[in-house]
Amino acid sequence: MMIILYLFLMIAFILSTLVLFTPKEFNVSRSVEIHKLLPEVFQYLKLIKNQNEWSPWKKKDADMIQEFVGTDGKVGFISKWEGNKDIGSGEQEITRVAENETVESQLRFLKAWKSQSNAFIKVDDLGEEKTRVTWGFSGISKRPTNVFFLFCSMDKAVGKDFEEGLTSLKKNLEV
Repeated sequence: MMIILYLFLMIAFILSTLVLFTPKEFNVSRSVEIHKLLPEVFQYLKLIKNQNEWSPWKKKDADMIQEFVGTDGKVGFISKWEGNKDIGSGEQEITRVAENETVESQLRFLKAWKSQSNAFIKVDDLGEEKTRVTWGFSGISKRPTNVFFLFCSMDKAVGKDFEEGLTSLKKNLEV
């Protein structure tokens, strides 16, 4: 009986230690070079509705229900979605627009799990009618769910989707 108690206490100690020392923050981003002038690329990207044309998540549920509130491309615009089990439900709200530089937004996931993240799309002029687009997001995973990051890298889990989306974006804009 004592062995079981000691084993239980040891497991509880290990889990508590992992929860305390596992990073809570995550950051994921990917970039692509697009052969187009920066102002043209930015004007397209600042409109959240345009994500339907290149977002990997829209491809995972073409029948998702969407609702839009406000003026697209402006601070306060909200895109809401309700989809299948692969994309869940949530909303994206534009929180900052720096013309020809960045669009920042807050992602609020409601289903399959509740969380909040900060997203951005940034553009950089590379000269010679080339623009680098960097798409990313960051967030904090509260304790004890931060232990999940020991077994699953957010970068690996979402990075492929970002790469797929940026590849579609490049194809759409370079036509």
